[in-house]
Amino acid sequence: MIFAGSHILSVEQFVRADIERIFQVADSMEPYALRQRVTRVLEGAILGNMFFEPSTRTRVSFGCAFNLLGGEVRETTGFKSTAIAKGESLYDTARVLSGYSDVICMRHPESGSVAEFASASRVPVVNGGDGANEHPSQALLDLYTIQKEVKEKGGSMDHLRIAMIGDLKHGRTVHSLCKLLALFSNVEVVLVSPTELAMPEKYIESLRAAGHKVSVSNELTQSITQVDIVYSTRIQEERFASKEEADLYRGRFRLNQAIYTEFCQPNTVIMHPLPRDSRAEANELDNDLNQNPNLAIFRQADNGVLVRMALFALVLDVVDQVDACSRPVNWCHNRTFV
Repeated sequence: MIFAGSHILSVEQFVRADIERIFQVADSMEPYALRQRVTRVLEGAILGNMFFEPSTRTRVSFGCAFNLLGGEVRETTGFKSTAIAKGESLYDTARVLSGYSDVICMRHPESGSVAEFASASRVPVVNGGDGANEHPSQALLDLYTIQKEVKEKGGSMDHLRIAMIGDLKHGRTVHSLCKLLALFSNVEVVLVSPTELAMPEKYIESLRAAGHKVSVSNELTQSITQVDIVYSTRIQEERFASKEEADLYRGRFRLNQAIYTEFCQPNTVIMHPLPRDSRAEANELDNDLNQNPNLAIFRQADNGVLVRMALFALVLDVVDQVDACSRPVNWCHNRTFV
């Protein structure tokens, strides 16, 4: 695709060469994310960070990524603080706020809403998650993390074996990730969930149409014995009619160190898009995994900054100018990706 000036709304926009280009640029952003150098390549540019649904990592990491490229961030959170609460349409909001920004990141609880907004925007729009539909930048950072983790262990994206666990019906991160995995070769996917929260059939069919092996299970331990990646997700409480309904499924697929040691291979990587639900009744990934070197959830979160920096640099067409606008940092730093 031509990145410059484009919206980033769905992973379906990308072919494999696009993914490789994004990851190449993400690699080049590491000195800036680690605060080894400072770049002002986006000095004077403004990101409109519009989050109509609760978010911590996505909202802050998009803002951080833009700041690290030298730009400024203006944020809107929730409906109550915007004119939408007064009845303004997405079209009118897009026309107005795109006049104040050079690029917009948007999260909204309704599927298709970000694309609707983008159709009226005068600047590029990046989808930060639209309901249960997609979360393209999360899928990209997940794939980027998978690639780095398996490469360190001598593997590759082709012939990958991955188990996706939890609320696969409502989990937009796994929906988008399935679409990206379809771009690779000979992938084996195990989908582990309660029957009621199974992966929608269209995503399964897209993987099978690409020649991948897909199996469906509601048993955790037997599903994680021969995989490279265990990708756990939380129960998406906000997608249910009530908390009580969500509670019916909470805590069914818990992974702790004892289960990992008994059933997983020694190098199996543990991932989660975060937040992980650490409440006693859920406890998806137990705290006793925190010292497991294969727990990649925090490296995964760090990688989000690199990937989002890459998206901004590509969409605003400054990739070739980043280093020319850089200098060493002035303060003491000792950051690492761990």
